[in-house]
Amino acid sequence: MIVGAFVAVVTKDLLVAIVASAVVDLVLAIMFYILRAPDVAITQATIGAGLTIAIFLIALRKTERYEE
Repeated sequence: MIVGAFVAVVTKDLLVAIVASAVVDLVLAIMFYILRAPDVAITQATIGAGLTIAIFLIALRKTERYEE
């Protein structure tokens, strides 16, 4: 999880940053499930890894992939 967050912050390729952010969100959802909070895990997976990443990908499609 920490590695994914580091990659999301450091990389210049915005698509890689979006994928790393999705991985962090999914790992967080798994951690919530392990901690016996399945409702929070489902919400995190749906909103955090699903909707947010979809919005980022739509925004990326309208801009350039690489940061200057």
